[in-house]
Amino acid sequence: MARDWSRYWRAADLPLEAMYAHFEQHIYHRHSHECYSFGVTEDGAQAFRCRGAGHTSTAGMVMAFNPDDPHDGHAADELGFTYRIVHIGTELIASVLADISGGTAGLPLFAEPVHNDVVLARRLSALHRGLLGGASALRRDELLTAAIASMAHRASTSGGVGPGRGRRPAGTASPGTAPAGMAAADRARQFIHAALDADVTAGQLAAAAGCSRFALHRAFVSAYGMTPADYQRQLRLRTARGLIASGQSISTAAVAAGFADQSHLTRWFSRCYGITPGEYRRAVSR
Repeated sequence: MARDWSRYWRAADLPLEAMYAHFEQHIYHRHSHECYSFGVTEDGAQAFRCRGAGHTSTAGMVMAFNPDDPHDGHAADELGFTYRIVHIGTELIASVLADISGGTAGLPLFAEPVHNDVVLARRLSALHRGLLGGASALRRDELLTAAIASMAHRASTSGGVGPGRGRRPAGTASPGTAPAGMAAADRARQFIHAALDADVTAGQLAAAAGCSRFALHRAFVSAYGMTPADYQRQLRLRTARGLIASGQSISTAAVAAGFADQSHLTRWFSRCYGITPGEYRRAVSR
């Protein structure tokens, strides 16, 4: 019998969230976050695909996902894995780095999603324990600064931080996509955003992009790392999260975000975030 469990925490005053979980059977559907996500594997091993390759994070390793970095995840064996993950908004990262440097600092870009960094793992774990353990605001800020400083150092060792460097802005195509494909994918992306609650067909999306359905599918995956359907669903999930955080009921958020009903939202919310909308709402309330 599976022993999956999770605890979720969300700051009331900062773009900062954290989850502590153990999963044996849960499988993360391919998704991404609009923020930075840093996970520390405590026990077992988590396998996932990110940036076109397979990766495994074992005990003591750090997973570093840039904003809008599509990935999935599951236990590497039947014993499952236990991990701590912290989600930090880009504006918070930028603010702390500017304070550390005394001026404007570029956002970090992690070239690899898995790192064997003892110092970073220790500081992330300390931050996570402080958040879930009810640390004071002052202590939280100190732990956050130490963790972000280690993140920036890790990114800089691979040349991934500094003015003009950093993450690819949300909603922009990857450099490897052909110009015509980038343009078509961007038109499709804008159409999805404009018709978020509509039941868009592949034909309508291709017409808006100005190319065939096959050409659009290939260009969109190349540009954004996921299919148009997955991108649409993820955008709806992010919208629902925001509505729930603002105090809307789960059923209202589901319909407003474009889901068929509350159960439809709950199913996909759990598959992509590892918790139910109800658990997320309780974390927001706390």
